[in-house]
Amino acid sequence: MAHTPRRVTPTCFVGTVGVGSTHPVVVQSMTNTDTEDAAATASQVVALARAGSELVRITVNTRKAAAQVAEIHKRVQDAGVDVPLVGDFHYNGHQLLTEYPDCAEALAKYRINPGNVGVG
Repeated sequence: MAHTPRRVTPTCFVGTVGVGSTHPVVVQSMTNTDTEDAAATASQVVALARAGSELVRITVNTRKAAAQVAEIHKRVQDAGVDVPLVGDFHYNGHQLLTEYPDCAEALAKYRINPGNVGVG
């Protein structure tokens, strides 16, 4: 197998997980639960992390979902799992992060769906 050289890039940290530069490729997953259901989402985050996911994305698409993010983070930590949560936002991320500062604080990183940039 041919070796593909890596480009020189800066390191970006998502929580304590280094991405880019000389860091290895990181396994990430995304939940498929309704984020408004804190128990189900936290349970799935824990299962994904225990299966080897190093980052877990959760969708934050409604006010009710944003209101649950801090609780999800707490439940994951209470389960003894330390995995960075990435908030996956669509059209209203700026509003949700402003209106729900606990959501903003609980997330290690924010991801805006590229197809939604400049819309809304």
